[in-house]
Amino acid sequence: MKLNPVYKRETTVSARSFRLALILVLFNAILALVALLNMYSVLERVKLTAEIQYSSFTNLYTFVAVVEFVMLMFIMPALTAASISGERERQTLDLLLTTTMKPSEIVWGKLTSSFATMFLMIMSSFPLLTVSFVYGGVMLYDVFLLLLCYLAVALLCGSMGICFSSVFKRSTIATVVSYAVLVLIAAGTYAVNVFALSIARLNMNSTYALSASGMADQANSGDFLYLLLLNPVATFYVMINDQAGDNQVMKSLNSWFGPHPESFIMENWVVLSIFIQLVLAAVFLFIAIKAISPAKGKKKRKIK
Repeated sequence: MKLNPVYKRETTVSARSFRLALILVLFNAILALVALLNMYSVLERVKLTAEIQYSSFTNLYTFVAVVEFVMLMFIMPALTAASISGERERQTLDLLLTTTMKPSEIVWGKLTSSFATMFLMIMSSFPLLTVSFVYGGVMLYDVFLLLLCYLAVALLCGSMGICFSSVFKRSTIATVVSYAVLVLIAAGTYAVNVFALSIARLNMNSTYALSASGMADQANSGDFLYLLLLNPVATFYVMINDQAGDNQVMKSLNSWFGPHPESFIMENWVVLSIFIQLVLAAVFLFIAIKAISPAKGKKKRKIK
């Protein structure tokens, strides 16, 4: 199988640089510090109460997983937002486009090289997460689903960074726009549901003024809830709640935006959300490929 030249070059340069080793050390050092502080709090509680709460080790898994998710979500755009725009700034993008490589191969090579770094970070942190296996409470399926969620958010954020790196000429602008869109997806979909829930409660209170408090508890955000399928934070929240012992997706979402009826989407929320995020990542990659594709020359008019 022919190896992508861009991927080969980027990974070779990255492997030889001190930057990759520094990122791995800092990434795992932060996670290890979080895990050690959590273990220290467990031991201090044992000294005070002489009781070992094994649920604390499940909380360790949850806490480390959350910290790692947040770090992955904000590191990946930084790795990819300068991938194409950096080539423009170095005036080497035109040289790449004059080779036999297609624009899709250039974009895919840039993404996979950054994704390889991110995958290395994820796998290097798994020994910390698997500490919970010693005490139970976390199954192998849970770790696999967590890995799938990590890969989905990495692909989404990475493709987003490459998209805006292809659209904008400056790496700084591409980075700012990437983080702005990421915040819009994460916080914007949440804000829309909060606003829709507030409006629904106001309408219900005005309609049923005599029993306002009881009826307000039945209000929900309606179909706006399904916007959260685009939100990797909401998906991760539902998944980690499921793994921590609360295996009701409905309860997790209804605690935020009011009671919603059961449906196929609610029952398969995590899987469907990951699939939608992968589709959205494919859309971003398509835009990136179109943005760097050379403009086709105008067709010559036929001479009569």
